[in-house]
Amino acid sequence: MKIAVDAMGGDLAPHAIVEGVIQASSELPSEARIVLIGRENVIWEIFNQHNFTPSNVDVVHAEDVIEMGEHPTKALSQKPNSSIGVGFKLLKEKEVDIFCSAGNTGAMHVGALFSIKSIEGILRPAIAGFVPQVGGGHSIMLDIGANADCKPEVLAQFGEIGSIFAQYTFQIERPRVALMNIGEEEQKGSLTSQATYPLLQQNKRINFIGNIEGKDLFTNKADVIVTDGFTGNILFKLGESLYEISKKRGFQDDFIDQTNYESIGGSPIIGVNGNVMIAHGISSPLAIKNMVGWAYKQVKSKAYLHISQALS
Repeated sequence: MKIAVDAMGGDLAPHAIVEGVIQASSELPSEARIVLIGRENVIWEIFNQHNFTPSNVDVVHAEDVIEMGEHPTKALSQKPNSSIGVGFKLLKEKEVDIFCSAGNTGAMHVGALFSIKSIEGILRPAIAGFVPQVGGGHSIMLDIGANADCKPEVLAQFGEIGSIFAQYTFQIERPRVALMNIGEEEQKGSLTSQATYPLLQQNKRINFIGNIEGKDLFTNKADVIVTDGFTGNILFKLGESLYEISKKRGFQDDFIDQTNYESIGGSPIIGVNGNVMIAHGISSPLAIKNMVGWAYKQVKSKAYLHISQALS
């Protein structure tokens, strides 16, 4: 297994990224290697600063960098030798099994669509977030930012592909799928929510349990939470703020610690023909280390292949 990581993407790159990879390398199973993509001399300089001899880390040179504020499509076409461009080239050619980056989110999303492309039958790929639950474990919420506006058919498909992802990632036989809404009653919510409900209800391939509300986000009501990218992003970032607020107020709690973005480190793009993981732009070494660990789980799950088979 080869886990590719963009060394140059992120607000604290390349140092935080390379340091995170160094930490992850000692915890990876023997079957896995990390492929670090970026400016080779810079990467080796950081290796030397940490007296690190890479036994399970390969370095692939990429001269250019797509900056955080650049236009995704223009940057990818004008900088094919960027770390993101090279990462997707390796993923498309199956030289690596997953590509991870804390860089330009738009470039990662567009790069996935242009290189490995959407799975046939997918209306809109989604970015999914891992939501910690008070009883332990995680739910998957999609979308959390790729699609701010969604038609009912798109949301209904999120329920199905999210269910398959949860089944193979969390080993849950019949994941509970819920629609995020402003009330539990079937007729509640926006026109889009009201139109989505029956589509989810009629899909016999999923275990749809109905609507849930914002208060249910962390209470283990559902394994898959369906929402549009606008609402999902707000909810997800609100959840992440709990850790910083608690930390500033001197309060420590095991569950609150799980809302820290560093605890997972990345969010997968679901609905494309391969494994892609996007990390926070502010990613620290700990976040990158944990992202690599989750990247390993994602490759092992083969979720995208199961989604492809289900839609074929």
